[in-house]
Amino acid sequence: MLRRWFDKRQQGGPAVSAPGLTGPRLPRHSGAWAVLRKHLEAEPGLRILDTGYTSPSNINYLTSLGHSVYMSDLVSDAHTENWQIGEDEEGNPVWNLDGFLSHSLNFSGRAFDVVLLWTTLDYLPQPLVAPVVTHLHTSMNPGGHVLAFFHTRMQGDEAMHCRYHVTAGDHVEVQLAQQFPIQRAFTNRSIERLFAGWAGHRQFLAKDSVSEVLITR
Repeated sequence: MLRRWFDKRQQGGPAVSAPGLTGPRLPRHSGAWAVLRKHLEAEPGLRILDTGYTSPSNINYLTSLGHSVYMSDLVSDAHTENWQIGEDEEGNPVWNLDGFLSHSLNFSGRAFDVVLLWTTLDYLPQPLVAPVVTHLHTSMNPGGHVLAFFHTRMQGDEAMHCRYHVTAGDHVEVQLAQQFPIQRAFTNRSIERLFAGWAGHRQFLAKDSVSEVLITR
């Protein structure tokens, strides 16, 4: 699917790496979103955090169901702000973790019921990954859900940074976003380790190189 899209883009010229979003939206079936959508339809009044570039369609759809929506573009924040504050004795970068979390995930004590994490963890610098997951755990209500996508490989068109837009059906729409380098691919085991302190998770099979997971707080 994505390969056909990028092939069309290449025929019309090179892909653009610009702030925000660019290009058409392509439907992608999502078993995880289908399950979460039914939950959102059945339980109005939830507080939702979307960790991607602002999507008016996401906001409009989710608020139409009676939910409150908050936005935080974690990938852009991580790469466009200077959170590296020096190096340790071995030359490894030292990161201002508290500063990043305060800047990007400070919601004045609000607790969330749903987090749309998408592929965020694939593109964050390594020192930020575990602290973000820990911070989300403390910022969510028990029984809350995280919708996360994980790349299973780091090459090919599927590894390009994209934005996901929810729909009223069983698919999400994929749109090319500002390009940041993919940092890692996840295995089932690495996902389990990262969310070891959570109540549980459910994985969904996908035909492309992206794994879908619903994690329960």
